[in-house]
Amino acid sequence: MEDLNKKYNMSDAELFAFVDHNDLESEKITAPRYSYWKSVFRVFFQKKINIVILGLLVFVIAFAYIYPTVTNYDPFANLLDPNSKHLNPAAAIKYFGFDLKWILGAGASGEPTFDAIWNGSRISISLAFLCAAINMTIGVCIGSVWGFSKKVDTVMMFVYNIVGNVPTILIISVLAMLFAPTFWTMVFALTIVGWIGIAYFIRTQVVIIREREYNLASRCLGTSTVKIAMKNILPFMTSVIVTLLATELPSYISYEVFLAYIGLGMGDMSLGRLIYNAENAMVTPGWEMEFWSPVAISAVITVVLYVVGQNLGDASDPRTHM
Repeated sequence: MEDLNKKYNMSDAELFAFVDHNDLESEKITAPRYSYWKSVFRVFFQKKINIVILGLLVFVIAFAYIYPTVTNYDPFANLLDPNSKHLNPAAAIKYFGFDLKWILGAGASGEPTFDAIWNGSRISISLAFLCAAINMTIGVCIGSVWGFSKKVDTVMMFVYNIVGNVPTILIISVLAMLFAPTFWTMVFALTIVGWIGIAYFIRTQVVIIREREYNLASRCLGTSTVKIAMKNILPFMTSVIVTLLATELPSYISYEVFLAYIGLGMGDMSLGRLIYNAENAMVTPGWEMEFWSPVAISAVITVVLYVVGQNLGDASDPRTHM
């Protein structure tokens, strides 16, 4: 004892002190505070490629919505000028003078291809986000209850077996032909049955996890099926839902482009309509930019949406937060 006093130059009272025992304090576990979404974004932004792709996505979406509002785009402003039609970028800049809107040339009506693409992108992106919001909301909510309630499962399986065996593109094509080809017609066609596939996928996931102990305990305590589905099951499937959203968003742009390309798209000058109108330019020397420009932009938007969604879905998995 004296050696310790001399070594540390401290008294017995300073070296040794009684510690009070507290049962409550002894049961506390010291661990860092965990935030789910903070961990999601930490994992997502750890990969530098995700930052680049996300930046590209934000730029494309922002440009698609901001640029058309600051330009006075009129597709028929040069309609009566025969020298302004089907110009390649160099010829358009030489004829009109250097301007950002002429860097991709001029189209069949003398309209700037650059302006036409971004106006079309705004329409196509709006369609994709609106349809995804409707279908995902309905599909996830119904799918959660569908997988947990046997009564709902009986009814919904009957509906799914009928609708699910009809090709989706056929249903959309028929609806697009029956109604006027407008933006809201396309939204209706893409959402009238689009949520069923999502609901069935969610139902399958719910069936896998519905018999776990905490769900059985909730049922024994009298918790309603809807509350169990919304509080116990949906939060557990966040990564699955985000991954599903990543595949849904690009698919609506693809549907719109395909339907417009075969002549069943909406009348608005979306990316699909621009591609459809410029079909002949694909093989005409000097006109190629009119066709390949909207094709390239639609491909970039689709791929970027998919990649960002997939990587965000991976980051949403709690197992990647360790």
